[in-house]
Amino acid sequence: MTSATDLADKLQDGDLRLYELEEHTDADTAAEARRLFVERETGTDLEAVGDYTFPAEQAEPNIENMIGAAQVPMGVVGPVAVDGSAADGDHYLPLATTEGALLASVNRGLSVIRSSGGADARVTKNGMTRAPVFRVDGVAEAAEVVEWVEDNLETLREAAESTTSHGELLGVEPYVVGDSVYLRFAYDTKDAMGMNMVTIATGAACEVVEQETPADLVALSGNLCSDKKPAAVNAVEGRGRSVTADVVIPGELLEERLHTTAEAIVEANTRKNLTGSAKAGSLGFNAHAANVVAAAFLATGQDEAQVVEGANAITTMDTREGENGATDLYASVSIASLEVGTVGGGTKLPTQAEALDVLGLRGGGDPAGSNADALAEIITVGALAGELSLLAALSSRHLASAHEDLGR
Repeated sequence: MTSATDLADKLQDGDLRLYELEEHTDADTAAEARRLFVERETGTDLEAVGDYTFPAEQAEPNIENMIGAAQVPMGVVGPVAVDGSAADGDHYLPLATTEGALLASVNRGLSVIRSSGGADARVTKNGMTRAPVFRVDGVAEAAEVVEWVEDNLETLREAAESTTSHGELLGVEPYVVGDSVYLRFAYDTKDAMGMNMVTIATGAACEVVEQETPADLVALSGNLCSDKKPAAVNAVEGRGRSVTADVVIPGELLEERLHTTAEAIVEANTRKNLTGSAKAGSLGFNAHAANVVAAAFLATGQDEAQVVEGANAITTMDTREGENGATDLYASVSIASLEVGTVGGGTKLPTQAEALDVLGLRGGGDPAGSNADALAEIITVGALAGELSLLAALSSRHLASAHEDLGR
């Protein structure tokens, strides 16, 4: 077998290209050869990048031109006390991040939620989408296509589901813009995040649309899906899982543990998360929900670019009348488009699989889809804890001092 040094020499001489190395050696040697090549070309030392614990071939479905691994510090928060449609009881949530004070803040929020009896969480909608765009001659043909699609949903379902043993077509929503017709397909992808699944399935359905209507497919994705971009359609219709978590915090607990009041948190939320976000034209009306979503995504092997959709959340806070005339706090987070899975993609990588083991959610659930539902509910309760903690720090004017105390 050719050595990594010899392969690196051939890369430098132009006799091989970066993507061709696996044709000549095993995956780990190929990664080493690329690493040597990059070190020579850039004058860097990639010792830490090359210090990974899993066989490189395990990552072949997830990466091209591998040279090593990026190691992000991982911590754990919890227990996350949740009463959900799929998640129940206490769970420890692994989070991977480089932002100091984040886990401490989330843990503070979780502690208060736990002392309040835990949070409720529910997946209120589920549907991974893919929206191809077709060309027609004009609005008359567009109407013809839309009518055919509405009358032949079962035909499209049969074509789409013939490509997968797990996915189910839930519906197709048509949109017409001039001589373009967009069809937003929505699927139940069970425990998979499902982007590859729905792309392949929609491709099969598009062939039927072209055969039976005047429409010509221009692109399998027409951006009405909408994947990895801020989009109002996801805020309204959802994508992946739409999840809400809420909790009522007793007023005494707010004062004892968070050093603030329900009224102060409500005002901070209204002026910051609602009014401030509206003035900014934001699609996310929250304090920092993306922080928890991103850290959970990195830890559990989700598609990190879909944090864009995961930040599409609304935080609501309101006062409630408590016992003995106390003023309690109602707090909720609603994430419109949380795209998660417990099978496929990055969930199969060793550290990510271990993180899912910590949650007890690795692999497919029984019934199918229950593990991904549970993961979505737990992440949302984590995001709620982060919102509660940050808003309390802001309303008590402790945010800067907290960062100073933690040495940031």
